Amino acid sequence: MKWEKLLANGRFGETPRSPNLESSRTEFEIDYDRIIFSAPFRNLQDKTQVFPLPEQAFVHTRLTHSLEVSSVGRSLGKSAGEFLIEKYPTLEKLGISSSAIGSIVAAAALTHDIGNPPFGHAGEEAISDFFRFHVYGKVWEKHVRVDQWSDLVNFEGNAQGFRMLVSKQFGLNLTYATLAAFTKYPRPSLIPQRDIARKSQKKFGFFINQLIDFELMTDALGIEKTSAECWVRHPLAFLVEAADDICYNIIDLEDGCTMGLISFEETVSLLKPILGDRFDKEKLKDRTQAQNLGILRAMAIGQLIRESVEVFVHYEEGMRKGNFDKGLTDIIPSAKALAAISTASVKSIYRSKVVLEKEAAGFQVLEGLLSVFSQALYHQFYSPELFSGQDKSILRLLPEDFPLKGWGAEVNPYPLLRNLVDFISGMTDKYALNLYRRVKGISFPGI
Repeated sequence: MKWEKLLANGRFGETPRSPNLESSRTEFEIDYDRIIFSAPFRNLQDKTQVFPLPEQAFVHTRLTHSLEVSSVGRSLGKSAGEFLIEKYPTLEKLGISSSAIGSIVAAAALTHDIGNPPFGHAGEEAISDFFRFHVYGKVWEKHVRVDQWSDLVNFEGNAQGFRMLVSKQFGLNLTYATLAAFTKYPRPSLIPQRDIARKSQKKFGFFINQLIDFELMTDALGIEKTSAECWVRHPLAFLVEAADDICYNIIDLEDGCTMGLISFEETVSLLKPILGDRFDKEKLKDRTQAQNLGILRAMAIGQLIRESVEVFVHYEEGMRKGNFDKGLTDIIPSAKALAAISTASVKSIYRSKVVLEKEAAGFQVLEGLLSVFSQALYHQFYSPELFSGQDKSILRLLPEDFPLKGWGAEVNPYPLLRNLVDFISGMTDKYALNLYRRVKGISFPGI
């Protein structure tokens, strides 16, 4: 794969074009602006990062997390871009600068969680479990293809994100380069055998009805295949992944300390190996705990950025050739320290009572919403003798543009179910909770 093509600024569904030298913004900066002003991005302000429905204003939501990941991604991309421009001078002749490369990574990082459902990773599992175990989830299996069923019982936020980014509904029309940098897992859900040595095959990155969209992107950028079903990662996707890894490890630890789930002393001991000689205990004196956490977090993130860029530079050629496929933060000098932070976070933060209680509630909410809407849809189109007045009322709560015509026993309902999952996964935490209460008769509007 060649950088000249990997960094093409053509937009999804359009023919690549030359840079507009008279414009004050690059196409990739325009990507960033389109994302910032989009409805799916705004919804992240009320979606769980770690702590569902947080009462503390400080604790991060998906929105603040995404902004921070984007900031780190910009730094990673710009530093890596300086190396690429020096190594490949033809890029500069094509109007590609290190700042432009930073903008690609920043825009892709900004969207990295855009497909996540309410209640974080518990929400992903809740949607998968509904189709896998619930009677009105399992009932659809006989009506869809095997690869489509694999999508439904393995809901994946990354694939949902790609679907949203190429959807005409939101009109983002991003550049191919940003879309590819976003795609950490360039494969569908159902493949004969997963190559466990390749980090990019750990999960999947697009639903089967987005296959044509995905192929359009890979063809435009010259992204090669590793097998009949799987593609090589765009090299900048490694930087997007590193930005996310850096932020959730360091900032989730900071949140956990702020909430009292992990002590300040343990937090400091976990960050010290990353800081090395730069750690100075004397500088922690005469400051508040919050101020010290902020300083230590900034220093740790800066160090991890430097280490990740060095690894990217070392393996850049292997990425282009498809030979390198590991997480950058898994092989940086601070990898052991990050693993220790991850272990401590799982024990003290992710499995804390406050998180587990709200995750359990999230399972009930999403299963409850999916069950009432799925039952109503199934009754209307596949068991009309059971279609009740309650079902009719439930279906009136679907969005105005929901496709409620043309379905029946002889029609594959996969697109219908994808739209239902779009509706549920696109909800904010509070909207999902409030709608669940209303459809279950737990609360009434205005009361």
